[in-house]
Amino acid sequence: MFEEAETGQEAEMPEKIINDPDWWRGAVIYQIYPRSFNDTNGDGTGDLNGVTERLDYITSLGVDAIWLSPFFTSPMDDFGYDVSDYEDVDPLFGTLADFDRMLAAAHERGLKVIIDLVISHTSDQHPWFRESRSSRDNPKADWYVWADAKADGTPPTNWLSIFGGPAWEWDSRRRQYFMHNFLASQPDLNFHNRDVQNAVLAAARFWLARGVDGFRLDTVNFYFHDALLRDNPPLGAGETPSTVEASNPYGYQDHLYDKTRPENLLFLERLRALLDQYPGTTSVGEIGADGQAAELTASYTEADRRIHMAYSFDLLTPQHSAAYIRRTVEDMNAGIGSGWASWALSNHDVKRVASRWGNGLDLTKFAPLATALCASLRGTPCLYQGEELGLTQAEVPFEKLQDPYGIRFWPDYKGRDGCRTPMPWVRDNAHAGFSDADPWLPVAPEHRDRAVFEQDKDEQSVLNRNRAFFAWRQRKTALRKGDMAFLDSPGETLVFTRSFQGETVLCAFNLGNTPATFSLSGLDLESLNAPGFTGTASGSEISLKGLDAVFARVKG
Repeated sequence: MFEEAETGQEAEMPEKIINDPDWWRGAVIYQIYPRSFNDTNGDGTGDLNGVTERLDYITSLGVDAIWLSPFFTSPMDDFGYDVSDYEDVDPLFGTLADFDRMLAAAHERGLKVIIDLVISHTSDQHPWFRESRSSRDNPKADWYVWADAKADGTPPTNWLSIFGGPAWEWDSRRRQYFMHNFLASQPDLNFHNRDVQNAVLAAARFWLARGVDGFRLDTVNFYFHDALLRDNPPLGAGETPSTVEASNPYGYQDHLYDKTRPENLLFLERLRALLDQYPGTTSVGEIGADGQAAELTASYTEADRRIHMAYSFDLLTPQHSAAYIRRTVEDMNAGIGSGWASWALSNHDVKRVASRWGNGLDLTKFAPLATALCASLRGTPCLYQGEELGLTQAEVPFEKLQDPYGIRFWPDYKGRDGCRTPMPWVRDNAHAGFSDADPWLPVAPEHRDRAVFEQDKDEQSVLNRNRAFFAWRQRKTALRKGDMAFLDSPGETLVFTRSFQGETVLCAFNLGNTPATFSLSGLDLESLNAPGFTGTASGSEISLKGLDAVFARVKG
């Protein structure tokens, strides 16, 4: 169903890509983790040329854009989320010329390209930090968050690192602590310094000028810290953290002072002003904050003057009952008003949804159902590589782990490697077609039967059902941009409508294994025959098999 990509191939962009500045509203974004996607130079790690080689496959999915996880120059302590040069490609992934070829080839196929922008912190190998730590009076001395020790030598606050331990590391040269929300080799930039803001905006402009279509803003609410260095209070009684595992003490604090500061909003307005100089570009901010998703999404996407959309963590949790999903989505929609959310069920940091929500279920039914559900919510869906295949979480033994987060908290938390294993392309190839060399993480044996070229041959595979649904969805503007309203329904069913410019589509999902038949009084429905699902809607009656869905036109 697809052929290998050829760089330089000429093709016209679809009209929707050229002419719609709001293309991102309801677009399907395909997340690529480059080091695990496709290796073309035989070193066991995926690369940018590997993305280019598979662009026709990506186009065949029916997605609108790709989001590339970091490929910048980096020591790779956190696999690219520790940047040492914002304006170059790490040799592991290729060259700037490789990036430019990939970008041009994607645009020729009508695909937008969004790149990860990691600016809350840098690598400790970045020239900015090397200069900053050299003395207390150099030109970049205040570019990072430095603070004196308390009188007893302990860190200046009680702030914790997400990766374990204090959020402060002692530097013997300056005889001060520097702040790090993540690894000690990822020092936090000081956004209270206007020169820092200007520098990261210049890095963003560098990529916009090359033609990227926007940014996924990593940890967008972590940019600023409390300038008074006040201690975080403990989490309130009865409150539970949702952004970290229970084994991580980071979740014991109410993070009032180390992130999500009000000053952040003014910087985001500066970033938006830059993006607006490049019409048709977009931004999606990753907001990690317990219990504040709707509130922050509203303020961060307010009135088209900050970021375009906010990436929600709320469906990346183990909870997945119909009641939980409805409450979560309704709360978000009520809280954000005209703001815009981005939804995901999987990414490079969490257990894959096929294992997290689909454990014990028939994945040939569950995986397409979950994808269709995510793509039917009001917002912009993000599909993580392999999700279109129904891949499960891989079991990576301790001796093969690469993730410092998983190594630190093993065995209570096994880290992120299980969702980062190589993409399976060919079932019977030594490394599933990912590489000719031993890959940086082992290929999961159970993924071989779900390899791309195996599923490509089967019209009823998870892959081809997802393709068919996305192609059908492209023609339903209500599913891309419409308003959303839930209707009451029984058991593990979810029912809602999407309405846009006089068109109303009803979406009904059965998340349980038991068939469900029910009536929606007052509605007159006509099935739209969405591909891959067998549910029916006629008059006011809905009939769904287990793990099934139906889409219907609301008449009148």
